[in-house]
Amino acid sequence: MIVQLQLENWKSFESASLNIDKLSVLIGTNASGKSNALDALILLNRIASGAPLTNAIQGDGVQTPLRGGLEWASRKLHDDTFAIAIVCRTADDMTDYVYRIECYVSDKRCEVNAEELTRKKYRIRKGGKGRNKPLESVLFSTDACAPESPTINARLHSGKQGRAPQRQLGRGQSLLFQLSGQKLSQDVQDGILEVISTLRDIFVLDPIPSHMRGYSPLADNLDGDARNIAGVIAVLTQNGGQSVQTILSQYVSKLPERDIKKVYAERVGKFQTDAMLYCEEQWTDSRPAPTVDARGMSDGTLRFLAILTALLTRPKGSLLVIEEVDNGLHPSRSNLLIDMLRKVGEQKGVDVLVTTHSPALLDAMGSEMVPYITVAHRNPSTGSSCLVPLDEMANLPKLLAQGPVGQISSKGLIERALRPVNLRFDFEKAG
Repeated sequence: MIVQLQLENWKSFESASLNIDKLSVLIGTNASGKSNALDALILLNRIASGAPLTNAIQGDGVQTPLRGGLEWASRKLHDDTFAIAIVCRTADDMTDYVYRIECYVSDKRCEVNAEELTRKKYRIRKGGKGRNKPLESVLFSTDACAPESPTINARLHSGKQGRAPQRQLGRGQSLLFQLSGQKLSQDVQDGILEVISTLRDIFVLDPIPSHMRGYSPLADNLDGDARNIAGVIAVLTQNGGQSVQTILSQYVSKLPERDIKKVYAERVGKFQTDAMLYCEEQWTDSRPAPTVDARGMSDGTLRFLAILTALLTRPKGSLLVIEEVDNGLHPSRSNLLIDMLRKVGEQKGVDVLVTTHSPALLDAMGSEMVPYITVAHRNPSTGSSCLVPLDEMANLPKLLAQGPVGQISSKGLIERALRPVNLRFDFEKAG
């Protein structure tokens, strides 16, 4: 699982890190850098699946371009390189893999400038409390190369004394992906497979209700816009029996003013290879519950269903990323959304990272979520984006004395507290 994302000169960031837990929340004003941080995760997912770096950023007809394309991939006012790193932790919590890729960007291409994978192995201290300082091994790293060079030299860890094995590899794709198909020492192979698997299990969900209203083919995995949700739920219901249908109906029934009695998907068509999404809405006790298909469902209901379906289908240890998670959902249902993300995510072993602007959602999280909230904001002196864990703000107790997180966020008090002292005086005076 990914426990930390690190950014260097990536888009609006100069240097920042984002801690990722079972449920993590990223907040901040518009243009603060939230989407830029999520784009870094999308890029890592794409290059781990073999996409050339240039295509992973500017798109290729199948993959949509990242916001800003190549022109805005590296931070302006700097040179033409950026770096993204992740810390990946194994299920037993005893090994961390630190993967870092540094890229050179021009107006037409993106290439590897440097790349490294380090393993940190821990041991439990005597008495079973905590971990000892890790034993570090560089599994592979790269030599410096000229900007015009088409290849880059990778040095591989062999676990033996003497000169490290070397490989000449192309700069157009990540070395992580290129090395994954080669014969390597067991340590290097294990580390590469662990990191690649983790990066491929990043799933960014952006449900688009208008894409979810039609018939869809049967499928095991949800598309990023949830257009095939009916086909996924039909397969889930068939494989998981009534339990899946019960979970869907249990949560969605609490969305409207009166109960949705049942949510399900049925196979349709001559060959039974497509499906349609249905629900039974009980508005009066005196009449049978009418059946409504996806074309008649509200946008909020469809988005909520997409999030729940993604949680139910992602593999254990994966990361589900949802931008503006509460979009289309009434503020009174914020508690329901948080309850679902926590309980279903924990049951399925899926980590969740969300962004939100909603004060109601932040208030619904309660004080126990404060350590898992990160604030994105702009440094007023440099314009670069920064990421600050909410619980590391020195004046947080004073802020929380003025109200819950949602309330102080909606008043702009968090952003004001992050300003330098000399600027804060003018801001407060002006306000």
